[in-house]
Amino acid sequence: MKLMDFYRKAIEIGIENDPRGKEEVLKELEKRKREYEELPEKKKEYFDLESLKNPYSDTRILFGTGEEDIKTIIVGIDMEVGEVTLVDSLRKNGTPVDLIVAHHPEGRAYARLFAVMYMQADILGRFGVPINIAQSLLEERIREVERKLMPINHTRAVDAARLLNIPYICLHTPADNMVTTYLQRLFDEKRPYTLEDVVDLLLEIPEYKEAEKINAGPRILVGNKSRKAGKIFVDMTGGTEGSKEIFHSMSLSGINTVVAMHLSEEHRKEAEKNHINVIIAGHIASDTLGLNLLLDKVIYDEDIKIIECSGFRRFERL
Repeated sequence: MKLMDFYRKAIEIGIENDPRGKEEVLKELEKRKREYEELPEKKKEYFDLESLKNPYSDTRILFGTGEEDIKTIIVGIDMEVGEVTLVDSLRKNGTPVDLIVAHHPEGRAYARLFAVMYMQADILGRFGVPINIAQSLLEERIREVERKLMPINHTRAVDAARLLNIPYICLHTPADNMVTTYLQRLFDEKRPYTLEDVVDLLLEIPEYKEAEKINAGPRILVGNKSRKAGKIFVDMTGGTEGSKEIFHSMSLSGINTVVAMHLSEEHRKEAEKNHINVIIAGHIASDTLGLNLLLDKVIYDEDIKIIECSGFRRFERL
């Protein structure tokens, strides 16, 4: 399998499983094309042409031509300088590795992480939160995340991969889309009655079961096990945490329980204030589930070996 084919397939599957719906994603791509066409020529030089095909700014081929043959990949949640040098050591010791696959973005994909957050408003809109409120609250949060990313030296891991000549890719939002859609569908079908039922349902999934064994499994953050779960909203895609003020609108829209990867203390307090139950499924376990679901579809008919690394554990559902 060529690296470019691997990458393009991951984007395609991410779009198919986008919680906004494929039609909404295609509208965004059309809007992006119009924005590019209207730019003055001197600004087109700096435009990210990849964004005309790929709606997820946090997912990119970070190093590689795309023509590389992929037979063995190493997959991890965070593939930073240490992991990149580990791959170099593996190669020197006789373990072939053709591609580094990271979940969390690095390089230019990390620098533009904030840009995928706009999708959160459309997802909330599908759950009854007025789109004007969702967009208004999200805009300030996006600017905040952008400011936090500005001083970061985001090219370190990519530079290491380049110097060691190791192809490197990150798959962030496509994998997060997979876990979000998978869990939302599961809860909609099973309709767990209490928060304890939600946790028990999560623990039937191999990734969360494995996480529980190392004390990183699902936890009730706001509420207690006997509370009714009610309407469940899975909040696991769109870059990073949105606005903490959104919990009031969630409550008014009829959302009773949020199942998330992680939640800051400020967000937790707002959820509690607005009587929204919160279950933390587990960050690394949720990322692992998303990657596994994505890889199942990307390489289902390919003979590709996967090496586990940096928190990732492979569970197949082929």
